Amino acid sequence: MAKLQLSKSALSKERSNLKTYQQFLPSLDLKRQELMSQRAKAKKALVETKINLEQLSQTMAEQIPMLSNNKVDLTELVMVKDVDLDHQNIMGAHLPVLKTVSVDVRAYSFLAKPQWVDGVAIKLKDLLTLQIQLQVEQQRLELLNAAVRTITQRVNLFDKVLIPKAQQNIKKIKIYLSDLECAAVVNAKLAKSKRLREAAL
Repeated sequence: MAKLQLSKSALSKERSNLKTYQQFLPSLDLKRQELMSQRAKAKKALVETKINLEQLSQTMAEQIPMLSNNKVDLTELVMVKDVDLDHQNIMGAHLPVLKTVSVDVRAYSFLAKPQWVDGVAIKLKDLLTLQIQLQVEQQRLELLNAAVRTITQRVNLFDKVLIPKAQQNIKKIKIYLSDLECAAVVNAKLAKSKRLREAAL
């Protein structure tokens, strides 16, 4: 680390740095608060999606007990065809937004499969959509957590390191310059009294 220069130009530079840090800190703190608010919303959305997913799974288990029938092959009955994602920029954090999920129901013979397969296909389609929504919301929350962590580190850097250090440096430089000024006054008085003594001789 560079040694602190004890001069008027260094004092001016430290004052300028302090002013800059104090100007940036409020905007960084507002950004942190907004990201924390968005993170809280993302957590709430994630919890709601988990609840919806659990309720749908429970409903399927209760209303369609035939799913446990191993004789009816339901593998690949529904498949995700396409997931359309968009991106949202919130305070510099690029977050995924789920627009649409296209789920295909594989064609099956109405005569070869029992009638309850139609209801299962619809429920499985909803289940897949909710699972994808859950994944997107988890990713969104992870990105917001990382963004909050980063911005909090920056706020702490300004608030707990840079601003106190600049204030400390300003204080040191002021004390040093004040001591120099006092020493110069004392030296001037000593020189004057010496000249007066020499003139008296």
